[in-house]
Order: sequence, then C-alpha cells, then structure tokens
Amino acid sequence: MDVRRAGERYRGGDPGAGIDSHHAFSFGPHYDPDNLRFGAMIACNEERLAPGAGFDEHPHSHTEIVTWVVEGELTHRDSTGHETTVRPGDVQHLSSAAGVRHVERNDGPGRLTFVQTWLAPLAPGGAPAYELVPGIADSTPYAVAGAGALLHVRRLAPGERAAVPDAAYVYAHVVRGDVRLAGEELGPGDAARITGAKDLEAEGVTAAELLLWELSR
Repeated sequence: MDVRRAGERYRGGDPGAGIDSHHAFSFGPHYDPDNLRFGAMIACNEERLAPGAGFDEHPHSHTEIVTWVVEGELTHRDSTGHETTVRPGDVQHLSSAAGVRHVERNDGPGRLTFVQTWLAPLAPGGAPAYELVPGIADSTPYAVAGAGALLHVRRLAPGERAAVPDAAYVYAHVVRGDVRLAGEELGPGDAARITGAKDLEAEGVTAAELLLWELSR
C-alpha cells in the first residue's frame, strides 16, 4: 500500500480566476515520469471553484471521466447536448470516446469542490456517452465498463468498518473525515494505492466518506 497525502498533490489551476486544482498524478506542466498512472487510473484531481469560476469549453478523447461532487453544485454542458447540474452524492460519467467537448462551471453562490477521476479505456474510439446517476447508494457500486473499473462509495460512522474490494488494484480516496486502512490513518484528500488487495477493511475514525476504485488492470 502506497499512501499519498493531500499535501503531496501537485498544485495547479488558475487561482486568479477562482480555480484551485490538486493533482494526484503527473498532469499538465507537472510532469513526473514515475507517477503517470495506477492501473487504469491516469488522473484523480481535486478541483475547487469559486462562485462564477469554471473551465470553459475544452476537448477530451479516449478517456472515461467520473466526477464526484463534495460540496456545492457543478454545472455541466457538453457537445452531445447534455446540460445537467451535479450535486453531492451524484455520480457523473462522461465517456469521451473519439472526442467530445464540455464546460464545467460553478454557477452557485458558494464554493464548489469536486473530485474528478480519469480512466484509460479498454479500447479507443467509439461514440461519446453521458450518464448522471443521482444519489448513489453505498451498496451499489458504479460500473465504468469501458475501463474495467468499479466505484464503491463508503460512508462510515465512527468505528464502522467496510470491506475493501479484493482486486489487482484499488485506489482509495478520502473525501471527508478520517479513515483507518491497513494500519494507516488517512484524512481528507489523502489516498492509498493498493496492489493485490485482499481481506482488507476500512474503518471510520470519525464520520467519513471514502471512494474506493476497484481496477482490474
């Protein structure tokens, strides 16, 4: 298990425009050849947008993009005609396939924070696709079939335990609260990269929310 603390993330974005980004992997001008990916995961970004701030229309291709809102509301518009508002507890999935353009903005009155994960697809090309699943439950993992991945959400009370999936690769990201995992205590923004996960449990030290990515490759 390789623990990466929140303070180790690469800082990016445009603070003057109200965009504060924290990158877990090599990203943009922060090139790190030793930190390019973990299994199918190629990015896990924490984005904080001030009211009125956002990412203007920009392209993506050959990437499965999954967004989890921590606080606030995310306005999404894309070139396939979707315009949605993503709220805490919702899962947004944009399969960029051969190419798509989208806009992400904070049109609300308060700060917007979200975690966005990029996964490499099993096969390139195809037609873009979009899905918004409101209020996902802990008991129902979300499948990103195009990347061979499952997202498990764990909301833990203090002292409550939850199984970590047995998988070739597991990426654990603490959204809020404190979690104990394999003897390590993780706080908000901390992550653990686990290879060959088997018979592990996560325990809430405080009330916590944890994203567990089960990756087959």
